[in-house]
Formats: sequence, structure tokens, C-alpha cells
Amino acid sequence: MTILALEFSSARRSVALARGGTVLAEAAVQTDARGTDAFGLIEKVLAEAKIARQEIEAVAVGLGPGSYTGIRASIAVAQGWQLAAGVKLLGVSSADAIAAQAQAEKNFGRVNVVIDAQRGEFYLSAWDITATERKETSPLKIVSGAEKAARENAGEICVGPEAVRLIFPTAAMVARLATGRSDFIAGEKMEPIYLRETNFVKAPAAGKV
Repeated sequence: MTILALEFSSARRSVALARGGTVLAEAAVQTDARGTDAFGLIEKVLAEAKIARQEIEAVAVGLGPGSYTGIRASIAVAQGWQLAAGVKLLGVSSADAIAAQAQAEKNFGRVNVVIDAQRGEFYLSAWDITATERKETSPLKIVSGAEKAARENAGEICVGPEAVRLIFPTAAMVARLATGRSDFIAGEKMEPIYLRETNFVKAPAAGKV
């Protein structure tokens, strides 16, 4: 299966093309801006891999957690692609992609994946990683900046876009993790991974304060 992967959950936004688990091309841009030239990156990898748009069978999206704006942008691209071409869609946890990249870079032992959650807090999941296995031992949760610092000061391995060991989630890894999966999802059901409860404030009725 030919997969187009999008990973926009961090400041390093990337796109990759893969077929049968082999990454054919990838492109990335470092940005702090809200906007990303997603289609510019897509056209770059299509040209490098010499693959036509019509050959793409699935789009895999890094669902975060991370930059809500970036993730929403990548989901919108995937939804549009499905509407226009009927491709299959897959969602991949960006935290899982970071853990897989940490393994690829030989970070073995107890590894904490750390992602900025804003408000002085961090998303964190813990993994046991060896050369051949990768097991999540503590599911993704939100922790304080103090807890993150305590783990780092205790000498624990912390990896991620805001960690001591800088590792970004990549579209190439998202593509590899999506390869072989069949749990496809309809575009309208694709949502970012976001652990905070959504709080709505009801507007006062007209004429009331």
C-alpha cells in the first residue's frame, strides 16, 4: 500500500511517502508559525518519489498530542483527500511515533516521552524499550512541569520535542507505524489526541448580564 503520511504536531512538520513499509521520500520544515505549506511539502515528496497523486492509497496522520493548529491542518488535508479521491485514512499517536524513533536511536531502558501541553504542563507516557521490543508501561497523561523536571533530575531518559533528548515525531515514522494496519477511519471521525476536558461557557441570554 502506498501511504502519504503527515506529521504536523510539533514545530518540525513533515510529510513522507512510503510503500510496503519502505520510506520513498520525506520532507520537513521547522516552523513556529501557525501556517505550514502542506501541499508544498506533499508536492516535494511526490516529485522525489516519482509517484502520482492517483497512486496514493492511504493517508496516515500524526494525531498528537501537540500543536492543535498543526494537527487540525493535517486532518483537514486528509479529510479533503478522502472526499476527493476516496483514499483510506489512518490515525497514529505522535507519542507512539516519538517512542519508536527513540528506539531507532538506541534509547534503551525506561524512556519517558514528553510533549508540551501548554499552561506549564506536559503530556507524558512511559515506555520500556529494548533493541527488539517497545512496551508502553504508563499511558499518556498530563503532568506538571515540576514532575517532568524531577524525572530529568533523577536521571531518567526523557525524549520529545521539549525534552533534554530532542526527538521530534516524524512523518516517516508515522508511515512505518501505519504500514500493515487495517483499522481505517472515516474522515469525519478523525480527531486530535487531546487529554484535556473541553469546557464551554454558555453565553448569557439576550438582555441579561
